[in-house]
Amino acid sequence: MSNMNPYAATAVPAAFAEESARAAFIRRTYLHVAGAVLALIALETVIFSVIPEQMMINLVGRMSGMGWLLVLGAYMAVSWMARSWATSSTSRGAQYAGLGLYVVAEAVILLPLLYLSMRLDPNLPMMAGIVTVLCFASLTAFVFMTNVDLSSWGKYLALAGFAAIAAIVAGMICGFSLGLFFCAAMVALACGYILYDTSNVIHHYHTDQHVAASLALFASLVLLFYYVLRIAMMFASED
Repeated sequence: MSNMNPYAATAVPAAFAEESARAAFIRRTYLHVAGAVLALIALETVIFSVIPEQMMINLVGRMSGMGWLLVLGAYMAVSWMARSWATSSTSRGAQYAGLGLYVVAEAVILLPLLYLSMRLDPNLPMMAGIVTVLCFASLTAFVFMTNVDLSSWGKYLALAGFAAIAAIVAGMICGFSLGLFFCAAMVALACGYILYDTSNVIHHYHTDQHVAASLALFASLVLLFYYVLRIAMMFASED
């Protein structure tokens, strides 16, 4: 999920690069996305294996209610820092540090939802993950087959994102719950970001910006997973 246009690198944009360079850039980008997903899964597995049950309950409790506002604020700050590092054109090490930092931030933000979903049904994260991957693959295939340029979507997605954040904060402060329709709208927003980010990979990112491109795609993918899992939890709790 990216509203930035970090296309100021000296390399050629992928759309105008030689076929071999373009293919190598796209391959590196999606390998990095896969690597980030595997790193996230490994990190969550370690967290759930190492932290005792009672400590996990206490931790999730502190990350609920108004405490979630602090977590959300810290997450946004860390995300901004990670994106800044990942889009750095001067240091490859800083780019990877940004991607790694973002993986850690996503692991923290997903922790309460994963814990609650597994208490409800241990299979829910896996099912939500399968739906997310299928949706991501379908959207990616659509953009690559149509070769559509959706870079103009950025400002509209940003406005929708700010509106969503405002609704989340208002819900926390006022104590009302954001239900199924909000989650469905967030799934649609995440899908929009995946289309937008994929289009940028094809048309706008430079061939040396695979780390920045992979971070944008990874962020959109995790956003989609988060709300697919929330919807799955809503239906599971009604059974």
